[in-house]
Amino acid sequence: MKTFFSSKPTRLWMVLSGFFLTNAIVAEYMGVKLFSLEKTLGFEPVNWSMLGQSNLAFTLTAGVLLWPAVFIMTDIINEYYGRRGVRFLSYLTAGLIAYGFIMLYGAIGLEPAEFWRTAHIKSDWPVEQQAAMRAQVADYNTAYSVVFGQSMWIIVGSLVAFLVSQIIDVGVFHQIKKVTGEDKIWLRATGSTMVSQFLDSFVVVFIALYIGQRIPFVTVLSISIMNYIYKGTMALLLTPVIYAVHGIIDRYLGHALAQEMKQAAQQ
Repeated sequence: MKTFFSSKPTRLWMVLSGFFLTNAIVAEYMGVKLFSLEKTLGFEPVNWSMLGQSNLAFTLTAGVLLWPAVFIMTDIINEYYGRRGVRFLSYLTAGLIAYGFIMLYGAIGLEPAEFWRTAHIKSDWPVEQQAAMRAQVADYNTAYSVVFGQSMWIIVGSLVAFLVSQIIDVGVFHQIKKVTGEDKIWLRATGSTMVSQFLDSFVVVFIALYIGQRIPFVTVLSISIMNYIYKGTMALLLTPVIYAVHGIIDRYLGHALAQEMKQAAQQ
């Protein structure tokens, strides 16, 4: 008699959902940081202009580093487990993200140990080095609160954008597959990502930065555009990875079982 964990579809589901959940949750916490793409790559900012505002640059949220992995997992789960699989996992992920923020707010509210506030500054350091460290991070507890205590607007924007983009992704993916059949994996994977991430890139940034933090509209628009360009570029570049993952999964499941799961997922 086969046990629960001896089922190949079950083991595959656990691996895929584990990667999906981990990347989505960590990306949400990373997303509070905005970074300069040009400086990260060793270039000077491009200082481009939009709608009359100059000195704009390629500014991205740090969460974009992990979202490509979420794209891949979404398309793979969609392929083998269908709409219900992706929607279930999306709702579960949104719930876990909300739970994580609640726990972080609880941790922020804890009264810190006094020695921990400046534990990073060693008493045997030169006075100049201690002063420099205090100038950078005067209080560990304040830094902890600033980094993890994202505003409610950022949390709301993230969750709304995540759920909307996932639902849109599922629908577009299956509509393309109805037309193309089993062929053109690249078209349904990339096409669904390009449509869903257009909404995600603009919704989350506008709710979090424009409504929540009152950052100028043009700056928020430029950040949204750069995020979308990055995600679209990564979706195209990762097409070979999607084909490779499909091949690995088909070999693991066996051709007959893989086809059975794909047909059931489409129905």
